[in-house]
Order: sequence, then C-alpha cells, then structure tokens
Amino acid sequence: MTVPSSPSAGAAAPRNELRQPSADGFVLAFQCPDSLGIVQAVAGFLLAQECYILDIKQFGDQASGQFFMRVHFTAPEGAGAERLRGDFAPVAADWQMEWQLERHGRKQPILVMVSKYDHCLRDLLFRAQNGELPVEIVAVVSNHPDLAALVDWHGVPFHHIPVTPETKPDAEAQLLALVDSYGAELVVLARYMQVLSDGATERLSGKAINIHHSFLPSFKGAKPYHQAYERGVKTVGATAHYVNSELDEGPIISQQVIEVDHTYSAADLVTVGKDAECKALTNAVRWHAEGRILLSGNRTVILR
Repeated sequence: MTVPSSPSAGAAAPRNELRQPSADGFVLAFQCPDSLGIVQAVAGFLLAQECYILDIKQFGDQASGQFFMRVHFTAPEGAGAERLRGDFAPVAADWQMEWQLERHGRKQPILVMVSKYDHCLRDLLFRAQNGELPVEIVAVVSNHPDLAALVDWHGVPFHHIPVTPETKPDAEAQLLALVDSYGAELVVLARYMQVLSDGATERLSGKAINIHHSFLPSFKGAKPYHQAYERGVKTVGATAHYVNSELDEGPIISQQVIEVDHTYSAADLVTVGKDAECKALTNAVRWHAEGRILLSGNRTVILR
C-alpha cells in the first residue's frame, strides 16, 4: 500500500476548489470604444462578484473602433439582476459602455403585429408556447380581424386596430399605448402590411423587427413570388431586420436563402418563401431576446 506523501515545506498551497455556481444565470452584453483592458475589467468584476463565466463571445471591429462582448455567467445564490446592474454601473461608465444585463432564460415580453398572412404568427405562437423561444407574446395587434380566432385559441389578447390614411395617426397612438400598457420590450412585424410612420419607428428604434421576402427591390407590390416565377428565379429568400425610417432598409439581423429551379411552380415558390420567412424571423427574435445583437450604425453584430 502506498501512502501519499505530505507536501514538502514551502510547497505552493493547492488551489481552492472551484465553488459550484448556483443556477442563477445572467447575460451581460455591451459595446464600447475599443481599448486595451476591457476584457480584463469585465473579468475582474465578475471575479470580485464570485461569478463563474459559462460562455463568452467578443468582437473588436477595427473599421468602427468599437468593441462588442456578450458574457453568460452564473452568480452566487441571491445575487439578483438589479444588484448586479448597480455594481456594474461604475465599470460601464469608466469604459463608456452601452450595455444591458438580464437574467439568462428570462422570457422577454413581445407584441406581434400581423395583417392577414398567418404563417409567421403561427410559428411564433407555437415556438413561444413550447419554450423554443425565450419570449412571452403578450398581445397581437392586427389591422384586420381575420386572425382573431387563432390568437384567442392560444390564449393571447388580440387587438383589432384598422388603419386608413385618415386614421393612421390615431391607430399608431393606440399601438404605442398598447406597447406601454403590456410592457412589451420588442415589437415583431410578422407580415404586417402597413408602413409605420417616422414617429413610430423612432419611438421603437432598436425594439421593432420586420420580416419580408428578399425579392426587393426587383419584385415589388402584389404577388412578388408570382413575379419571380415569371422571371425564373433560382433562389428564394427572406430578410429579418430592425425597423427604421427607411422602408425595408433597417439593420439586417437574419437572412435565409433557399435554392429553387425550373420545376417549382409559383405556388411552390410561395411555400418555400413562407418557410424562409419563418426561419429568418425566428432567428432574429431569438437572438434579440437572448441579448446577442448589438447595433453598429446600420449594421448588426450578432454574438452567437
């Protein structure tokens, strides 16, 4: 039998055993002017708080001189998001950060807008309710009553707000009031076939996502997929982006492209297009809710 020897005099003391982190997970995401020492400052803060880093993503953009970072970490039991925010605020101020810190897995409240096409709405409702998306759909707003029964079946409040050129200012006022009353942190335009005013887009800057087919600007207006069929397109795609005052030109978040060929009918292109739209929009909503998207001018940095 071998007896372990005792550590010799003067030998380095063993490292402390890693303290098992609690189940309290958080996500810190920020951007700031690039500089030496940012990662060390954040890591030092987390160490001082006895936090354990589970995942870290970072990107230094040499073109813009900005630094982007997302950290998923656990904290000792009882360390809430509000306390961590207060403790981190001086660090953020020192490095001129635009930042957010939220509990990991928190279901972000979102409000969905839709007209008559239901494929994106159905996909969001399904994925939100089965837990695939970290969101809670707090309400659905539509300029048509057609999808009320579907939304009611899912137990989500439905609001019909008709829109005409004459009533648009009042309709948008009602919309923004609903966003506030439900505490919605994101508005998702899931094939909402109305253009928001500059005032509404400014109010929802960085907090509204739109989805559209990627045939723009070649095929505009009604039945773009049928127009594309007549031209014999070879790809069908969709783009999810943040809403801004430029129609369909906000910062791009997610895109999907699917190859097609001459065997696809116009109806087939519509079906493929719906799949692409659902996938692109789902990705965009998930990444936003998980704190993975940081804006850099008219571009997005997505720390996946």
